[in-house]
Amino acid sequence: MDYKLLHALSVVVDEQNFDKAASVLAITQSAVSQRIKSLEQTLGQPVLIRAQPLVATSIGKKLLAHYQQVKLLEQDIIPEISGDKKNETITANIASNADSLATWLIGAIGDVCHEYNVAVNFRLVDENRSLNYLKDGEVFGALSTHEHALPGCTLDKLGDIQYLLVASPSFIKRYFFKGINEQSLARAPAVAYDQKDDMHIKYIEQTFGLKGGSYPCHTVRSSEAFVNFAKQGLAYCLIPKLQIQAELTSGVLVNLMPEHPIIRTLYWHHWILLKGVFKEFSTAIITRAKQALENQ
Repeated sequence: MDYKLLHALSVVVDEQNFDKAASVLAITQSAVSQRIKSLEQTLGQPVLIRAQPLVATSIGKKLLAHYQQVKLLEQDIIPEISGDKKNETITANIASNADSLATWLIGAIGDVCHEYNVAVNFRLVDENRSLNYLKDGEVFGALSTHEHALPGCTLDKLGDIQYLLVASPSFIKRYFFKGINEQSLARAPAVAYDQKDDMHIKYIEQTFGLKGGSYPCHTVRSSEAFVNFAKQGLAYCLIPKLQIQAELTSGVLVNLMPEHPIIRTLYWHHWILLKGVFKEFSTAIITRAKQALENQ
């Protein structure tokens, strides 16, 4: 495998332009094109769909995923070889749901970040879709609710997350003074993480028979903002119990459906061949997550 050719493919996809890729690689545009052609001739099939946007083919995506793994393993071992472990910056990409990042995940990576000169990039996405980043090689590990490992990867079960449907006392007085039912829910504003977040929609439909789109719903891409929306009486929403234990104890937030929580099992998916800082990240994530989820 000629990694010079894979590097060219990676830069072209990242830059979405052959001229910009040439500038990054410090070669001519025709040389970039030739490297892509050489890669395709070696494989006997295209690796790039030359359209707008530029998209890697199925085999191209597999090659990019492999190349990302090689790059991360390389940047981890070079400081050890050179004896410059403390000064070399290592980039670690992790796919996470917003709830984990807002509760236990930062604490999990803290010790590793103190020991190494590391830059962590989080890809925030719903836990049902985080494996797409791992599949494409953009991250070395992902928090997900999927219980089956991808090829070349393994997983560890972290524990169960308990989600509660909550609201403030003022919100309950305004919208649910006659109880929670199909009529009151049709007026009460809810909160979703984004348009693809279907946890709330499925919960309301399964519990009350009310379909998504038939009631008002805010879109807020922040787990912390969910809590603030609920505390300010702006919406009712599903929030991890782990995140709002103090609010529940003080009465700032009220569990609307104590008999109907949502339980989701969380898994840590990661490449099989982890070493160095990436292995330490993985170990720390597994340990801290299990501690946090056991103490809900």
